[in-house]
Amino acid sequence: MAGAPQIGGAPAVVLQARDLPEAGPAFTEATVLPGRGMMLLQARLRLPSGEVVDALHAPPLDEAARELAGGADDFAGNRAFAFGGALLIPYANRIRGRDVQGEREIEALIDGRPARLPRNWGGKAPGAAQYAMHGLILDAAVPFEAQESRVRGRLAAGDFGGRWPGKADLDFEYRLEGGALVLRIDVRNVGAEPLPLGVGWHPYFQLPSGDRRQARLRVAADLRTEVNDYDEVLPTGRLLPTEGTPYDFGAREGLALGDLYLDDCFTALRREAGEVVVELRDPAASVGVRIRTSTPQVKAVQVYAPPGQPFVVVEPQFNLAEPYADIWPAGVDTGMAQLQPGENLSYEVRLEAFAVGT
Repeated sequence: MAGAPQIGGAPAVVLQARDLPEAGPAFTEATVLPGRGMMLLQARLRLPSGEVVDALHAPPLDEAARELAGGADDFAGNRAFAFGGALLIPYANRIRGRDVQGEREIEALIDGRPARLPRNWGGKAPGAAQYAMHGLILDAAVPFEAQESRVRGRLAAGDFGGRWPGKADLDFEYRLEGGALVLRIDVRNVGAEPLPLGVGWHPYFQLPSGDRRQARLRVAADLRTEVNDYDEVLPTGRLLPTEGTPYDFGAREGLALGDLYLDDCFTALRREAGEVVVELRDPAASVGVRIRTSTPQVKAVQVYAPPGQPFVVVEPQFNLAEPYADIWPAGVDTGMAQLQPGENLSYEVRLEAFAVGT
């Protein structure tokens, strides 16, 4: 870490794998930014050919330090989810509320309790809705300790600067093991009231070939949330079946992305031996990435994949967008967990690389 750029007041941490398989695809290195909410900036991936490439869409470390230095376009830390892999806590996705006049805030009801959240994102069209996006730790500085292939951090988040009903302690861990990259987050309710909680991760997976059209996505999900448009990307409250549609990515080897625009939330996930499994295959580069989680609270996978870009964002998360809105029919589980005082919850995602045929 000596000489590493300071980002958010803390140095970047570069992890090196110690127990790699002798050959084949594997994650060899990871760069974590404790000063920006423990986001993953980059991971290095060994291809079947032996070449090592960047696994995530992200700028080099020095450039990332400049982009994450703050400023008008980084309000509430939202540059952290423009590349790399931000951690989304205590909610993922979008929350709308009443604009607070003269402030970049909204007032929203969270589990029936009032909260004032940063209004840090929204549609780009004139008059488009503005809202809170992707949690409250995007620019948090997390105390940490690092070893060669592992880094741990702990954040006494409390009530997230007075913005959230409930109080939390957060423990983070990234580790490289056996060619895989593992993220684990442990949350404990340290308050006297129930803690509403959503957790997610926002990694931009780079396609080594750069050929997005032939890349294949596998997400075994029965439903996706309908959105009003792809500018605001706000749910209408309707859950649409995926079977037989262009959004049916459940086949064993997935479905080619072609020119389909995606900024869609998939739910009613079909688990395999208790796990949610998402795969992104790049046949032109003979490699794929498998995203696995056995965390029972993961109810949704958001996928962002704009045509013409060499990346696909896969976000395993607890909650749908607008989880407390009155748009949802009775009985729909929008995914937010609730921790009772003293209760713990863990979120773990494992990234694996594998060879694929051309």
